Amino acid sequence: MQRIDHVLPWSTLGTERKLSVFRFGKGERKAYIQASLHADELPGMRTAWELKKRLNELEEQGLLNGVVELVPVANPIGLGQLLQGAHQGRFEFGSGKNFNRDFTELSEPVSELLADQLGDDPRANIRLIRQAMASVLEQLPPAQSELQGLQRLLLSHACTADIVLDLHCDADAALHMYALPQHWPQWRSLAAHLDVRVGLLAEDSGGSSFDEACSLPWLRLSRRFPEAQIPLGCLATTIELGGQADTGRLEAEAHAEGILAFLAEQGLIGGDWPKPEAEACEGMPFEGTELLYAPHAGVVTFLRQAGDWVETGEPLFEVIDPLSDKATTVCAGTQGVLFAIERLRYAQPGFWMAKVAGRIALRHGRLLSD
Repeated sequence: MQRIDHVLPWSTLGTERKLSVFRFGKGERKAYIQASLHADELPGMRTAWELKKRLNELEEQGLLNGVVELVPVANPIGLGQLLQGAHQGRFEFGSGKNFNRDFTELSEPVSELLADQLGDDPRANIRLIRQAMASVLEQLPPAQSELQGLQRLLLSHACTADIVLDLHCDADAALHMYALPQHWPQWRSLAAHLDVRVGLLAEDSGGSSFDEACSLPWLRLSRRFPEAQIPLGCLATTIELGGQADTGRLEAEAHAEGILAFLAEQGLIGGDWPKPEAEACEGMPFEGTELLYAPHAGVVTFLRQAGDWVETGEPLFEVIDPLSDKATTVCAGTQGVLFAIERLRYAQPGFWMAKVAGRIALRHGRLLSD
């Protein structure tokens, strides 16, 4: 195992933050795994520790057929953001920016560098594109903030990977994942290994989140240069490992083993690995996700659990105002998987309370709910 520590720029005087990357194995192919980019989403960090131990063992046994880079703490900035005992790891305090938005878009500068060099050899094109991506990031002007420096470091490690896993969680949720629709056939096995309840698929959900900053440039380049043989060279996904409280040891061990079994199927790990026990879930359009809000303030009582299949018109939660005695039941507007519910039980304006993944498109444009 090799440990690489990057010092982040623009730390407060007298302080220093580092991004630590753990590298296992060697070879041409590479997987990159990071956890807790939203720093208050800790199930991924717990799973990453299990992965770190197992990767050490596999490396000692000579079973790694490629490189695996692991970043257990992808956001040291947000990890320190505590306000009166409450962790605030989703938005950077200084700027208010979401830590998982506005990553550098690489397809445009890469296309300018390689316009006359891409040909009919897919492997050669992959090498050229990855070299160009790394070069673009290296030649950017100095980072103007600690957040920008962090994002560039993360992307610089991931953009040269064949497989990228970004481990997150939701508030109170069943396991679900986000990916390009073109990649879903390849992700079905991982979904089965992890017993994911639904895959949410979109080419561009808006906001330039980390996984799309890794995978989407390949799709854009293949369309910009249709005469060249450009594979979708980076298989990237965001995996939501349940809810914020799901940091149990057995859960983390199971998630780690599922991820390793998938990497073995992809040829990065040798040895015998079990087949998935669950069936692959359905991949649904991200445009089909319904966000449900409370119509007024009050205490919330959920009537269904995260992971349940719900029908159109089925009651999902009640909102009760004990001062006016107003009680309202909110029902599903679409058929699908109730994959996430809000952890807090007090309804506030503008904050979603439940998310249902359905088969019919309901929204267009920016799909992310910051």
